[in-house]
Amino acid sequence: MSKEAHLVKMIADAASAENAIDLVILDVGELTVIADYFVICHGRSTIQIQSIAANVEEVLKEKEGILPLRRDGMEQGKWIVLDYGSIIVHIFAQEERDYYSLEKLWGDAKDIRVKQSQ
Repeated sequence: MSKEAHLVKMIADAASAENAIDLVILDVGELTVIADYFVICHGRSTIQIQSIAANVEEVLKEKEGILPLRRDGMEQGKWIVLDYGSIIVHIFAQEERDYYSLEKLWGDAKDIRVKQSQ
């Protein structure tokens, strides 16, 4: 397993631990230079969305010593973006996720659905 694939799995597991909803991984590496992977999910409330982001940050910091290069949206909790260079994590409120529809925008990307126990 590549380093990126390992980190993507850690991110997905950390988000799932906070009950992230409809978690999707898009392999956008062949479509853009922005990143290789987008991890996309949503939460039911601002507090849950912030908790998902905080847990992703905590897990990557504790287990890999990695901090996001940039982060945005923590205060508002409607769309939080964590930029880990080749991996960008998008944590939405349902309304924002539906409106921006990144899965459709990046429809040519390989869609890797993540099984979740809920």
